[in-house]
Amino acid sequence: MSGENGGSSSGIMWFFRDKGFDDQSIQKMVKKCKQLQNSPTDLASENWSYLKSIGIHERKLPHIVSRCPKILTFRLHERVQCLSTLGSNPRDVASAITKFPNVLSHGVEERLCPLLAFFQALGVPEKQLGKMLLLNPRLISYSIDTKLSDIVSFLSSLGLSRDGGMVGKVLMKNPFFMGYSVEKRLRPTIDFLRSVVGLREEGIQTVVMNFPEVVCRDSDKILRPNFEYLKRCGFGDADIVTMVTGYPPILIKSIKNSLEPRIRFLVEKMGRGMEEVVDYPEYFRHGLKKRVESRYKLLKQKNITCSLSEMLDCNTNKFRQRFGFSEGVA
Repeated sequence: MSGENGGSSSGIMWFFRDKGFDDQSIQKMVKKCKQLQNSPTDLASENWSYLKSIGIHERKLPHIVSRCPKILTFRLHERVQCLSTLGSNPRDVASAITKFPNVLSHGVEERLCPLLAFFQALGVPEKQLGKMLLLNPRLISYSIDTKLSDIVSFLSSLGLSRDGGMVGKVLMKNPFFMGYSVEKRLRPTIDFLRSVVGLREEGIQTVVMNFPEVVCRDSDKILRPNFEYLKRCGFGDADIVTMVTGYPPILIKSIKNSLEPRIRFLVEKMGRGMEEVVDYPEYFRHGLKKRVESRYKLLKQKNITCSLSEMLDCNTNKFRQRFGFSEGVA
C-alpha cells in the first residue's frame, strides 16, 4: 500500500489498525475494493461514526466493513435516508445493513423503482415491499430479468396466479424464498412432495401458499428423514398426506426436539391414539410444556375428556371459558 498514493494509503492503513484490523484483513479489503487506497481517512472515519449513530453496534462494524469495505469510500447519508423511507423503525435499517452491508453499495433509488414496479405488478403494496427489503436486503441485488422472474415463473407453474396476487402473497410471507435456486432447491423439493410424499397439485399449492419455508428446505437432508420417521411411527401414506397438507412444517420440524417428544407424550402420557394427530396435525405446532402438558394436567384434574383440537386450538381465555377454569389458570 505504497507508491504515488502512499499518503492516503498509509492513512487508511493506520485507520484500520486503529479499529483493530490486522494487516492480512486490511490487504483483503484493499484487494476487494481498490478505491480504499485513494479514499480520504476522514471520510472513512466519518462513515464509521455515522454507522454507529444509526444504531449499529461498534463491535459489529469490523465484520460489516470486511464484507463491504466500499461503504467507507462514499457518503452514506443519502443512501441510508433512502432506506429509511422503507420502514418506520430506524432499527430495521441498521439491521438490514448489518445483514447485508452491500445494500449500501447499490444505487438504492435506481434499484428501488424497478423493484417496486415488479412487485406491485404481483400485488405487493409499496409499504409491504419496504418490509420485505429490510427483512431481506439481498433483494436489492437480485436481477429482475433472471433471478426474480425465474422465481415468479416457477410459482406460476404450480398453479399460483400472478394477477390474482397469489405469487405476491407467497413472496410477502417469505422474502427469503427469492434467494433460492429454482433448479437446485425449489423444484427438487416440489418433486419430493409430489412423488415421495404423494401430494397432489392442490396440496402442493397449500404448502407453498401457507408455509413457503417448507419448499426452501433440502428434501434429502430435511424432508426425507422426517417423512421416513413418520412412516416408522406407523402412519400410512394417506395419513401422511393428510398431516402434511394440514400442517406442512411437520416435514421440517426437528425429529429429536419436536416430533419424537410430542408423539411420546401423546401416546405414553395422554394415552391417545396416533390417529388423533392425523385428525389434528397442528398438534405439532403447540409448545409441549407451555401448552400441551399444562392443559393436559388441568383437564386431567377435572377428569375432562376432549379432542386435541378442543384442548389446544383456542387462546387462554377461551380455554378457561370452554372448560370452566377460573382466571389465572392455563
